[in-house]
This record gives sequence, C-alpha cells and structure tokens, in this order.
Amino acid sequence: MYTLDPIGYVESPYKEKFAVPRQPRLVPSARAKIHLSGEANCRESIRGIEQFSHLWLLFLFDKNLAQGWKPTVRPPRLGGNERIGVFASRATFRPNGIGMSAVELLGTEVNGDQVSLVVGSVDLVDRTPIVDIKPYIPYSDAISDARGGYADKEPKTIAVQFSSQATSTLLTADDPQTLKSVIEQVLAQDPRPAYKKRQQDDKQYAVNLFDFNVKFIVTGNLATVTAIEGF
Repeated sequence: MYTLDPIGYVESPYKEKFAVPRQPRLVPSARAKIHLSGEANCRESIRGIEQFSHLWLLFLFDKNLAQGWKPTVRPPRLGGNERIGVFASRATFRPNGIGMSAVELLGTEVNGDQVSLVVGSVDLVDRTPIVDIKPYIPYSDAISDARGGYADKEPKTIAVQFSSQATSTLLTADDPQTLKSVIEQVLAQDPRPAYKKRQQDDKQYAVNLFDFNVKFIVTGNLATVTAIEGF
C-alpha cells in the first residue's frame, strides 16, 4: 500500500475547475504560488532551484478523486464525442488522479516560516495539492521532433471584448491590467463544453477568477464579458 503526502499547496487565480486552461502556458498572465508544507517547508528543500527557468509540478486532481475514472474519455480537442483511451489523453479523471504541469519559475519567497515558489503560466485550481517538484531539463525534456497526435497544435482561440459595465469594474481592481489579461487569456480558450461550440448558445456563463465572478456570453467567435462582480 502506498500513500502520498502533499508537499505543498497552490494559491492561484482559479477558484473552481471551470475555465482552468486545459494545459499550462495557455494563460501566461496567470501567476501562482506554491506554498510548501510539512517537512518540505524549509529553505534547504529549494536550495539551488533558482538555476532553473522552469519546473515540473506533480499534483493531485483532488476535486475528481471521489468520482472515479473510466478506461476511455472524450477529449475536448476531438469535439467531445470521440472516445479514446485515458492513457492517450490528459483527462483529469485518472486511475491515480495524478497530473503534471511544466511552469515557469519566477522566484522564491520566504515569509517568516513559510517558504514559497512563485510560478507563471499555471493551469491549477486554487488549493491543489502538490506531491512533487522537479526541475525542467531542456536537453532531456524538450524533444524537437516529438509528435502530438490529435493535440499537435495549440487550440484555436476566440476574440474577447468587455462591456462598458465590466470595463468600469476593472478600473476599481487593485491590479486592473493583470485582471484584464487573465480574463482575456482564459476566455480566449472558450472554456464552454465542447458540444456547446457547435450550436447556438444564448446562455450566460460565469467563472470565478481571483476574488471576482466574471460573467460572459459567447457569440460565434467572440466572448463578451458582460459583468465583473465581487464575491
């Protein structure tokens, strides 16, 4: 019997699963902190880490573990209809619920007894448990002639605009430019279910980013932020 004890937790802008980018680096404005915990929460555990520009994060899909998994899944990149094997995908419902992300290391912080890593381009929900951190090694990890199968190219994006009401709210945020950039980059991925993208969709959606509830609609290839509300 094996057990895994988290070595830290994520503090990120994504307060829920909906609208989290499906891969890292799709929302470069999204920064996060990895707060180390337990015996891993010490300066010695990150000694020398600043030599590396990027890190591998191994984490748990903790919000999915209780729902189990199936041998086949329906990747959004294939329209949400075609089934393939779970091991031929990066689906979040997996036998052991383990995920991995390559993120940019932006710096380290030590506040009192708390040791943290500042990382960029994350795709992790707030409070996600981290089970390991490894340096990204370019000569080994970057394979120039690798094939990406059905996900060989970056996903298509849509345009994003803000209503006058949403724009007014943006100006009241502590960091309006970062908030605007994250919203734009998240919605540009069109986070709606795959089947919704093939039909007329009059529904208004909402996503929790930072301390805001961002409401939006999608018409064709255009997402319109209709309102930005505080929690």
